[in-house]
Amino acid sequence: MNLPRLGADPEAPFPPPASARRQPDGLLAWGGDLSPKRLLNAYRHGIFPWYSEGDPILWWSPDPRTVFDTGALHLPRRFRRSLRRLDWEIGADGDFSGVVAACASAPRPGQDGTWITQEMQQAYLALHRLGHAHSIEVRAHGELVGGIYGVMAGPVFCGESMFSRESGGSRIALAALCRLLAAHGVRWLDAQMPTPHLASMGARSIPRREYLALLGQPASAGLAATGWQDALNGLRCADLA
Repeated sequence: MNLPRLGADPEAPFPPPASARRQPDGLLAWGGDLSPKRLLNAYRHGIFPWYSEGDPILWWSPDPRTVFDTGALHLPRRFRRSLRRLDWEIGADGDFSGVVAACASAPRPGQDGTWITQEMQQAYLALHRLGHAHSIEVRAHGELVGGIYGVMAGPVFCGESMFSRESGGSRIALAALCRLLAAHGVRWLDAQMPTPHLASMGARSIPRREYLALLGQPASAGLAATGWQDALNGLRCADLA
């Protein structure tokens, strides 16, 4: 089976997600570009880019899909107790480029290099400037120790990557993001692919058709494209315990 190649029009329809390959799971198409219109078109149809430096752009829509219910994130009891003693600062959209760069440079067990290439970083920065991509930052003494970033796709926030420089940094960022989303009526956080770490915090896998149905629900009007920096309202680590 030949893999479909995307054309020059960033708003042209993608191949149907149901036509994606089973091996490797979810590989749907190649080519095109990473323009904001193309990326938004992809995310709104359950598709995302993932490829290595030097390879063509590859587009994916895996089945099943891993998601969080933002109101049901699980944090271990011991970790919750530790949050009460932390004075780390939590913010949103204060350093989007710093979070993306930190995710790109974070070591990943079993991976050689990063899929967050310079081209990818610039593409998501463009989405951020347009109000579609957002980050959560966790700081200790002014230094980034954890964070997460992703893209709003209607009723779903599509998480792209997260990092920790101190133990618990990414968990705090994820918990803060879920708190913010749930408070503004966004129930679902897309985590794309399953890992034991995500599963331990409550992520579950659903059939792709169910995920696509979630994307078809009305978007929440409670979380504006701009104003994320004020949306956390002084959230502290102890508030997540």
